[in-house]
Amino acid sequence: MKLHRWAGVTGLAIALACGPSQARQPTARVVEVQPSGPEVPANLLRISMRFAASVEGALLPRLSLMRADGRPIEEPFLEQELWSPGGKVLTIMMHPGRVKSGLNARAAMGPIFSTGDEVALALDGRPIKRWRVGPADETGPVASAWKVSDVRVESKEPLVVRLDAPIDGRDADYLAVADAHKRRVPGRARLTDGENTWTFTPNARWRAGTYQLVARGTLEDSAGNRLGGQFETSMDSPPGQPVDAMLAFTVGRSRRPSHGVDQ
Repeated sequence: MKLHRWAGVTGLAIALACGPSQARQPTARVVEVQPSGPEVPANLLRISMRFAASVEGALLPRLSLMRADGRPIEEPFLEQELWSPGGKVLTIMMHPGRVKSGLNARAAMGPIFSTGDEVALALDGRPIKRWRVGPADETGPVASAWKVSDVRVESKEPLVVRLDAPIDGRDADYLAVADAHKRRVPGRARLTDGENTWTFTPNARWRAGTYQLVARGTLEDSAGNRLGGQFETSMDSPPGQPVDAMLAFTVGRSRRPSHGVDQ
């Protein structure tokens, strides 16, 4: 299981009033929450929040997950705060013992989410993001199913990659573009469309030639499934070593009839 030291998302700018116990702290204004789409899997493992400014003090006691009727979900979080170096981005983990089947915490307390639930993430009792809960995601990213857009030679047109499903919101830089000499192409990467789309804008104009989209083997989705591996594995069948995936594409000449992934 991968633990991010930093995290993020798109959307929502809400000024949140602090309670009396946080009187000396500045107002925490959330500018991004991930997953940013309207639905999360029943086995969601990570949530990320980006704040407008660095936040002082512990945030986890101020966070809660609520059901549609306003009832809080009991003990959903792992007691750990994973902050970015600048103190603006927080990643929190769902309690893995309640996410993964067959463990004591899940047997005693039940799963955190169930398919069909309507849930909200709240800070200081005020909702900052709502989701509906879909089926558990036990597959993980499948690079061979990704669709790569055409780009025009001698342009700075963004390369758009339609993913097969959302990936973790902080994994934008786990994908990169390499040229024919296996050199990384400088540019800016971002995730949009509920983390379903990866967009790369090069710093320099595209040159004609063959390129590769490279996906790091440790890339994951928000349920902890990585490229070529699943979070839900038994102790007797541990996941293998992560393997990078490479997807070839061309610029400036006819597109290939199909593209393949080397792993």
